[in-house]
Amino acid sequence: MSLFSGAFLLRKKGGEFHQTYRPFTKRGSRNGPQKPIQLIIFFAAKLKDIFIKGRDYPWPRPDRCPRCKAHKLWGHGFVTALFDGYNQPLFLKRYRCPVCKCVIRLRPHGYFKRFQASVETIRSSISHRLKTGRWPPGLPHTRQGHWLRALRRKAAAFLKKGVKSALERGQVCL
Repeated sequence: MSLFSGAFLLRKKGGEFHQTYRPFTKRGSRNGPQKPIQLIIFFAAKLKDIFIKGRDYPWPRPDRCPRCKAHKLWGHGFVTALFDGYNQPLFLKRYRCPVCKCVIRLRPHGYFKRFQASVETIRSSISHRLKTGRWPPGLPHTRQGHWLRALRRKAAAFLKKGVKSALERGQVCL
């Protein structure tokens, strides 16, 4: 019998617990399990068709794993995602590579990962803000501000210098 206590493992020997060091099982280490990598493949699809057919939508099956190029992929169920204009989450198909253990999620083209709004909606909203200094009506200002802050963060990380001030001065055209 054994019990975990903090960073130590207690083992029962002869009616008493003896303290030993806990085995090293940190995630991502040589000895411990690694979290599978998730990849997103964008494909042409209409959200309306995905909404109407649900899990019965004819999802395209990737020919091979984009990570290790293995030809065999397993179906890995569905994941739900929210999109603008739909009051229910839509089901997106997932596949799993048995060789490298990565999970591949299919997502409609024209939508960034982790964003509900289309790329065109985000682009036009940020463009309007940078040209006029005001947010366009119809969407919450906090949500649109989140898009602009995310753009600034990603641009600054990509270029690592004066992009923030160029965006504020309106020198960057979207």
